[in-house]
Amino acid sequence: MLDGTSSRPKKNAHVVYDKDRFLYAGEDSPAVELVPNGRRAPDLDLAEYTLLPGLVDAHTHLFLEGGELDLDKRAAYLKQAPEELLLLASDRLKKMVWLGVIGARDAGDKYGVGLALSRLYESADRPLMPYVESPGAAIHRRGRYGGFMAEPMDDFETARECVENRVKAGADRIKLIATGIINFKKGAVTTVPQMTAEEIRELVAAAKSFGKQTLAHASGDDGIEHTIEGGVDSVEHGFFVRDDQLARMRDRQIAWVPTFSPVQEQVDHADAMGWDEEVAENLRRVLDRHAESLVKAHKLGVQVIAGSDSGSCGVAHGLGLLYELELMERAGLTAIAVINSATGAGSERLAFKEKFGQIRPGFRSRFLLTRYSPMESVSNLKKEKLVVFDGELLESGAGMNTQGL
Repeated sequence: MLDGTSSRPKKNAHVVYDKDRFLYAGEDSPAVELVPNGRRAPDLDLAEYTLLPGLVDAHTHLFLEGGELDLDKRAAYLKQAPEELLLLASDRLKKMVWLGVIGARDAGDKYGVGLALSRLYESADRPLMPYVESPGAAIHRRGRYGGFMAEPMDDFETARECVENRVKAGADRIKLIATGIINFKKGAVTTVPQMTAEEIRELVAAAKSFGKQTLAHASGDDGIEHTIEGGVDSVEHGFFVRDDQLARMRDRQIAWVPTFSPVQEQVDHADAMGWDEEVAENLRRVLDRHAESLVKAHKLGVQVIAGSDSGSCGVAHGLGLLYELELMERAGLTAIAVINSATGAGSERLAFKEKFGQIRPGFRSRFLLTRYSPMESVSNLKKEKLVVFDGELLESGAGMNTQGL
């Protein structure tokens, strides 16, 4: 059993649960009073299986179809009405659960899709879907990167008014777009940050006054510096982060969601993206440096949390998270460190409204069972497995329909 936080698996573990939550999990036999109807023997003895929490994707864009590579089709997709985008996103959610994803922290859209899905999860007639939280529209600077998912801070006189606007719209947390993105042709961030450290500090203070965490899109050491000094709760992407910045992130309990997948997909599909070998090699160097930073972050004690950036070009929902975990392992993290980053790490640092992502009493009984040990390789999570979700038993296999993810 992998509980989502421990550095070693528990062997010959006992688990007692009902459809809502775990009642007991440990290596000792449970107390008789914890076992329903006084039963003395387990209902199932699954010595050949590994049990672990369901997976949590801490960076998704649920309003986008990630698996589509054709840029013209992606552009046409966003021309649909918000109601249609919501319908398509809703259809993804059940498939994500079948793939083993039990929670998703949406990373922003200006169409209201993420907010609507968050409210759907809280509704009495909730369908089979992961837990969803969303910031709604992210906050960016007018004319800079992010207009497809954000609304400008320039529309408000103060940072507090801007954040209050998001909170009134229903935001579960506040998303900041502090920088641009990587210039793929040059393999670097070539634009200046969108926000100063002081502007971020004011936005973070306003968010805290409303009881909201902040997540900040940031790449390039200058922009990352601004987010650290601004005091955000998590740095998203973080390409080109410096070692000294990682140490301060650890000291200030700023989590890091490294999102390898979008850049890796550009390399994997370089021909389709129109990149020549020089650009592809630039991106490989970016990924190699990112991998080195990830290993350093883990050794330093930075709270690393897995997020796929699904919805980005080539990064399908659910499948993208499984690939992200492979890339983190390939970068040099141990399998159990990777699994913890996608289970217990998020549940501890991101302060979700519900308890999930860990195998321990009081947490939601949403977990995976697999004959293919993820301790040997996290790629085994792509193979056939059982998903237990609120009393339902789902058989996740290679033949499931992944269209539209």
